[in-house]
Amino acid sequence: MEEVRVFPLACVVQKYAWGKVGLNSEVAKLVLGGDPQAVIENDQPYAELWMGAHPKGDALIKDNRISQRTLGQWIADCPGCLGSKVKDTFQGQLPFLFKVLSVNNALSIQAHPNRELAARLHAQFPEHYPDSNHKPEMAIALTPFEGLCGFRPVEEIIGFLKSVPEFHALVGNEAAEELQSSTGDAVRQSLALKKCFTRMMNCEKKVFVDQLNMLVKRVSEEGAAGKDTSSSNGELLLRLHSQFPGDIGCFSIYFLNRVILQPGEAMFLGANEPHAYLSGDCIECMACSDNTVRAGLTPKFIDVSTLCEMLSYSPAPASSKIFPSVQDPSDPYVFLYDPPVPDFTVMRIQVPGSVKQYTVSPVDCAGILLVVQGEAAASSAGSLSDMALTRGSVLFISANESVVLHVTSPAGMTLFRACCLL
Repeated sequence: MEEVRVFPLACVVQKYAWGKVGLNSEVAKLVLGGDPQAVIENDQPYAELWMGAHPKGDALIKDNRISQRTLGQWIADCPGCLGSKVKDTFQGQLPFLFKVLSVNNALSIQAHPNRELAARLHAQFPEHYPDSNHKPEMAIALTPFEGLCGFRPVEEIIGFLKSVPEFHALVGNEAAEELQSSTGDAVRQSLALKKCFTRMMNCEKKVFVDQLNMLVKRVSEEGAAGKDTSSSNGELLLRLHSQFPGDIGCFSIYFLNRVILQPGEAMFLGANEPHAYLSGDCIECMACSDNTVRAGLTPKFIDVSTLCEMLSYSPAPASSKIFPSVQDPSDPYVFLYDPPVPDFTVMRIQVPGSVKQYTVSPVDCAGILLVVQGEAAASSAGSLSDMALTRGSVLFISANESVVLHVTSPAGMTLFRACCLL
């Protein structure tokens, strides 16, 4: 059974309501590229493509020599495929879930707990926090990708408190004054910021709905009159309100940085980092967990008190949220996104058109390879036969296996590889 160590995967599509519809979705395009017989429904959202062994979306192995098995079943039977370090460190489990996301509407104001908090939440509320693992995430843009991430510099928040009276009304005079007087003292500033955010998030519903309706009416009228509404973050406010009318999360845009990633740029979302995805297509890699603490812009369970208590109240500019990739010193075509957690690393492999044969190097851990652009015939000692790769193809590569790509596309190839470099 273990002789086949490199094989293609049929991955799971999640049709969440916030996803892009039909072939507007990068997920749908990749699905169709990987399987030209796939039926793409133009009225259906194609939100996420799950590439991994998560129990809620375990990929199916596409290899006739292996009877109908999922990747999770394969790993359970052949844990050595993970590599010895990963197998021992993560108890024989693939430690990450690799995804493609196509976002049309906002995905909740949220944060993910560290391991200690995750264990406590799971013990207390297992119906809402189904495991005890942490859930760091990384998003890498495939198209211009928009999100909220981390608290803005305090000067920007104070600016909105002055220019958006409806926002100021929810925070209150006392908390707003504390924030203004805390500049220059990082500890006081963090405490004041927590107080402001917590006051807003805990407002009575009637109060914040009334203020939100007043704000939307004012911004709409100003926009219709041709006025500049940027001092109220008007365009984003109206967009979020159209998606989630009457939701307190609409006010979060005055606290959190708006980050727009260009293709290839990334942001890393560690424990306790407030964030929300707003629009665009991205590669995502995350630790295998379902633990998400939400507090707005979502129909799902919200836990305002836990979110307000757990967040990292560390203001910083939007530019600081862009996570850099680093060129691999041993391979000029590989760019590493290596976050400060052990669970995963992502590689972007950019093979130029001038290169007709490229070797995906072996590493001491299992990995998943996604073709985003280009075509090749792939061969590996671990696959026992050649495999045709096209846009949307997904391969599982066991530890210490290499794959040779005989590139046939004139423009070269773009691939992403998720693995765990301990």
